[in-house]
Amino acid sequence: MLGRTVSHYRILEKLGEGGMGVVYRAEDTRLGREVAIKVLPQHLCGDDEARRRFIQEAKAASALDHPNICTIHEIDETGDGNIFMVMTLYDGSIVRELIAEGPLEAARAADIAAGVARGLERAHARGIVHRDIKPANIMVTRDGQVKIMDFGVAKLANAAAITVMGSSIGTAAYMSPEQAGCAPVDHRTDIWSLGVLLYEMLAGKRPFEGEYDQAVIYAIINTEPAPPSTFRKSVPADLDRVVVKAMAKSPAGRYQSAGEMRAALEACASSVAAGKSCGAGMNGTATYGAGGTQTCASGGAATRVAGGDTQAGAGGARPDGADRRRLPSIAVLPFRDMSPQQDQEYFCEGIAEELLNALVQIEGLRVAARTSSEQFKGRSMDVRAIGRELGVENVLEGSVRKAGDKLRVTAQLIDVENGYHLFSEKYDRTADDIFAIQDEISLAIVDRLKVRLMKGEEAKLVKRHTESEEAYRLYLQGRYFWNRRYEGGLQQGIESFQKAIGIDPKYALPYSGIADCYYDLGWFDFLAPKEAFGKAKMMALKALEMDPELSEAYTSLATAFQYADWDWPVAEASFKRAISLNPNYATAHHLYSLFLAVKGSFDEALSESERAIELDPIQPIIRTTHAFILYLAGRFDDAMERCTALLEFDPDLFCSWTITASVLTELGRFAEAEEALRNATRLAGEEPTLVTGLTGYNLARSGRHEEAREVLGRMIGMRETRYVSAHLIAAVYLVLGESESALEWFGTGFDERDHWSLFTRHIYTAREMLPDPRFQKMLRKMGLYS
Repeated sequence: MLGRTVSHYRILEKLGEGGMGVVYRAEDTRLGREVAIKVLPQHLCGDDEARRRFIQEAKAASALDHPNICTIHEIDETGDGNIFMVMTLYDGSIVRELIAEGPLEAARAADIAAGVARGLERAHARGIVHRDIKPANIMVTRDGQVKIMDFGVAKLANAAAITVMGSSIGTAAYMSPEQAGCAPVDHRTDIWSLGVLLYEMLAGKRPFEGEYDQAVIYAIINTEPAPPSTFRKSVPADLDRVVVKAMAKSPAGRYQSAGEMRAALEACASSVAAGKSCGAGMNGTATYGAGGTQTCASGGAATRVAGGDTQAGAGGARPDGADRRRLPSIAVLPFRDMSPQQDQEYFCEGIAEELLNALVQIEGLRVAARTSSEQFKGRSMDVRAIGRELGVENVLEGSVRKAGDKLRVTAQLIDVENGYHLFSEKYDRTADDIFAIQDEISLAIVDRLKVRLMKGEEAKLVKRHTESEEAYRLYLQGRYFWNRRYEGGLQQGIESFQKAIGIDPKYALPYSGIADCYYDLGWFDFLAPKEAFGKAKMMALKALEMDPELSEAYTSLATAFQYADWDWPVAEASFKRAISLNPNYATAHHLYSLFLAVKGSFDEALSESERAIELDPIQPIIRTTHAFILYLAGRFDDAMERCTALLEFDPDLFCSWTITASVLTELGRFAEAEEALRNATRLAGEEPTLVTGLTGYNLARSGRHEEAREVLGRMIGMRETRYVSAHLIAAVYLVLGESESALEWFGTGFDERDHWSLFTRHIYTAREMLPDPRFQKMLRKMGLYS
């Protein structure tokens, strides 16, 4: 190729080569500049997969105009079928060459990693996952600019994935555990790889090594490397913690976005350069779990590491005055049904849930959320692997066997690190003695974990909400149906809760369960809001009448005051009371985040939402709400990033598709929004009226006004037999340019207590109504305009 002219590029010098291309320095004879040209090797030009990867690299990088991503100018073919791409020629070194000279200084390593994170932020926002972050693919220019190269194995949104049958795509030493295991990946696989890159820059060696790829992959999945400071004492503890968190085995334990990791790295880079800890001099902000924050009184930043446990930063003391020991942590798995009739499923789930609910009351014990543990139900996995996935040190598993009125419950508490049993017990009782069994198991666990019971906590641990086994079973059954979040499941949940109350009218939890079902029936437009939220309020008050200290009931009541009464002070006080009674109740944080979003306090809302995700990282409805808050804040790219990850994580929740459709509409990706709405309908069984409204809005925004008017007419007609949100009708009219009709329907929504009306002023297209005094008057009556 040397000396040859390709198109209008004269090849001057070979710069290097890899498996997917040879790179040359070339002169652009038209513009009189030097460029880099990457040419697909001749022997691969006839390989369809290789050509597709080469073209995909060009498409991915060219779509990402960002200072930290290599610029692609064009892609073309020579007359003899060679395919090439033209890139900016940078004067600098690849990180692999820098590491070969020895470990990098901490400040420089953090600065380079932060540059990579900034580039990944842009890529992830565009739905592109790199999947091959490594030292050979990162360049640092002479003026210190970091450039991400080689998107040849990137995973693009709405593009066929690059795959190789029976193998993983990427470079073994930098693969995340899920990528190495050929499991589905999202943007967090890049965060893992960036953690490995940072480790290698700091330590001068890779965290996972082996003589061949499979040995490396085994190490990635099964071993924990020593922190970089083990090999270089000059590495600050704060950077150690950034590395450990980025390389958490479970994606939920890592930084949840490149932006979150970038912020942590920038803080470390500036602090190290100034000769301070990342936490020194700060007002105590610390990166936690899935993006939440914690305030430290000591001036030392606390960081939640791979296992999710809090450790002190460089300042020494933890904010609560505890020492540096890790908090004991546990996951309670659903118990297995060993009964001959296999008819104790709800009971098995229930005993695990009640144990979990008792254990979360204990100060100094971290408990994985129920939905996080529940994902392993029925899966044949080593308990140690489950513990690592959930980021806990101990796992409780057990079984239930019922024959006649005889009941045997077994419980085993297992140390994740070594697989040893901390205890293994059998409890033979009659079926009406199940509560005593729960008490015994809970107290035994606490004793074995050496957790100090604070004053009054033992009483909390053994609190019984009902003496009736049957009422208890029906309550568990109701929660089982409520968690499905579809109309039929919510109705079945109400029936189960009502039966439980019929057996024990003073049992508080089923009243709260009914309130939650009515709340969701109203939220998803399955029931008119006045009816739904009014009944939710009545049931929540009834629950509190039975038990004035029930966190679930205060949460239910808070949502009722918010949506039924628009009483903001009382609603907020109820949320805060719920959280004070049980700070680990993820649903309280989740629903409080929506309250804050209505008020326009988006930073606080996102913090609460992130706290809910941290407490229950597996629950898709909580992640859906997080994306919805980003949507309301107008951060559509960030919302789309969350939606993409959410749908890869759990594509079977219909409301995940509705928020995805809403975001896609605002991004102008109307055909994709339409497809998302079809998926929502498929999952719901029939088209919910919420989907009908969003369909009309999407059609109107895309300029298909006649079709939008047809949907609009259908929506108005449907209101004779079903609830259809007046707010959604108003939104379609507004996009069609009929502002008076829109205002009239907004008024109807106000009269009907349509909960979507509370979000109106944050919806992008509705903001044009804000100058209208009539619209302001409605907002004022809702307490949302001053």
